[in-house]
Amino acid sequence: MKRMLIIAPVCAAVLGTAAYFYLTRSDPAPGTAPVLAGAPVSASKIVRGEYLAKAADCVACHTVAGGKPFAGGLPFKLPFGTLYSSNITADQETGIGKYSDDDFVRALHDGVRHDGKRLYPAFPYTSYSLLSRDDALAIKAYLFSLPTVTQQTPQPDLAFPFNQRWAMGFWNAVFFKSARFKPAPDKSAQWNSGAYTAIALAHCAECHTPRNLGFALDHRNELGGAVVNGWQAPNITSDPVHGIGKWTDAELYQYLRAGHAPGHGAASGPMREAVENSLQYLDPTDIRNLITYLRSVPPRTGDNPIVVNPQPDSVAKASAYAPAPDTPAHLKDGLRLFESSCASCHQWNGDGPQSPYAALLGARSVNDPSGRNVVQMILTGTRAHIAGTEVFMPSFRASLTDDEIAQLSNYVLYQFGGKQGKVTAAGVAKQRQD
Repeated sequence: MKRMLIIAPVCAAVLGTAAYFYLTRSDPAPGTAPVLAGAPVSASKIVRGEYLAKAADCVACHTVAGGKPFAGGLPFKLPFGTLYSSNITADQETGIGKYSDDDFVRALHDGVRHDGKRLYPAFPYTSYSLLSRDDALAIKAYLFSLPTVTQQTPQPDLAFPFNQRWAMGFWNAVFFKSARFKPAPDKSAQWNSGAYTAIALAHCAECHTPRNLGFALDHRNELGGAVVNGWQAPNITSDPVHGIGKWTDAELYQYLRAGHAPGHGAASGPMREAVENSLQYLDPTDIRNLITYLRSVPPRTGDNPIVVNPQPDSVAKASAYAPAPDTPAHLKDGLRLFESSCASCHQWNGDGPQSPYAALLGARSVNDPSGRNVVQMILTGTRAHIAGTEVFMPSFRASLTDDEIAQLSNYVLYQFGGKQGKVTAAGVAKQRQD
């Protein structure tokens, strides 16, 4: 009996270990990716790698504000703690300078570091796994051509059991399969190219798809919208009401390349970063192929359905220089705050004539009763350089209280979206801390 009591857990451990390594094994296939218009095979590996790295928006996650490009250290605040992006310059000690080609490919395809420890999926290897080996190594060639930066990555600050990297093997076994992109034979070359850009390189799903209880992507609601880093990433399925189904190709192209489109407002938060660091540099053909793919995504309502009112009564009754005369009494304080801090740039009718980036009509942010993105913009402001234009909005984090931001946000939602805002001071305080 004693021998059985000893043998049973040993057998369980052996079988569990075998299952662990079996379920987390890698697909060795190198893959054959569609060739992007901006990264022709005739270009040198470094030139192709630069384009692919921009398409993948590597710099956004691996650079802190005011820091050296690709040196890492950007914090990712998650429900179970904080992670920091890695230094991906070729520094031998603090970066990836010791990574062989196989090491680099394994990191992107399988989420395993040079030292054999597993990466957390905040690094989107779950998407990069679809990259071909050639494309992955082109990105490596580009990164290794850049100046090295000696900068140690802060250690993750995670609660137990999330601080156990080895346990990521079991997460991978349940939620991840290492596999390369396979072109769909029944789809056009344009669709396949757009799919590869959206799914593998630009990893759109990582922001626009909600997470399940295991913090893995809920593919049943693919691209249906999600909250990421405090921002509401919108529904970008083909749904005509809640998604982009009614957007014209020209509007989508303008939004992706320049970060704004007439009647749809301007990109903000992580999407603004994606336009600034990535999308504005893509070849026009690659943008059009991306749109072709997005058009094919099945329509979904999403967890936070937003109905855009492009011309609410409150705007129709206002002029560029005067608000609507019948603003509800409970929004008067918000009106006064808008008058003192916002009207000069956005105007009372939301036209924002000084810059198309200041236009508010049609933006999903001002049509979302939760006001999440309106609050985020007021708290953080924005600064970007897109298509030769400097985009700027100041932060009001220090100058306005939580209650004032709530009042201002609810007025903006009413005036430019015709919505009854649900923003509270307590909610603003929480977003301020996130």
